[in-house]
Amino acid sequence: MASNTAPIKWAQRTDSLYITIALPDVKDETINLTDTELHFKGKSNDKDYEVSIKFLKAVDSKDSTYKVHPRNIQMNIMKAQKEGEEGEEEDEEFWPRLLEDKALEKNQVKIDWDRYVDEDEEDEAGGFDMAGVEGGSGMGGMPGMGGMGGGMPGMGGGMPGMPGMGGG
Repeated sequence: MASNTAPIKWAQRTDSLYITIALPDVKDETINLTDTELHFKGKSNDKDYEVSIKFLKAVDSKDSTYKVHPRNIQMNIMKAQKEGEEGEEEDEEFWPRLLEDKALEKNQVKIDWDRYVDEDEEDEAGGFDMAGVEGGSGMGGMPGMGGMGGGMPGMGGGMPGMPGMGGG
């Protein structure tokens, strides 16, 4: 029996990749992550799925994690640190794409817009926080708005002359 290709979504930060395998109720999963590749095989809704991808650049498989949820599998894959001058670690940059093979990426990988942060806005967004996904963002209303008050300014308490229009 031929396997189906598992759907993948991804987003990134300067130091990590967020990869989601969008399959519900995955059973018998096998996930093999190396410093250059990810291999997944599993069952969802009585169908076999698998995917093998080769990353554009190296990742740190030892510090990476994944969790199987009822609706998907979420992975936090750490990018490999580059050695700078004098042995210092440099901050990794944003990758232009996830996979080494552009054609394969175009057909198999989608952007995870729920986790997407523009490279220029990353400092404002901070790291990904799973608690934020749970709901209850804590927006307490707009400061300085008070209690909106009543009516529109300049309306003078209604429209004069209207009470006399009733038919008697």
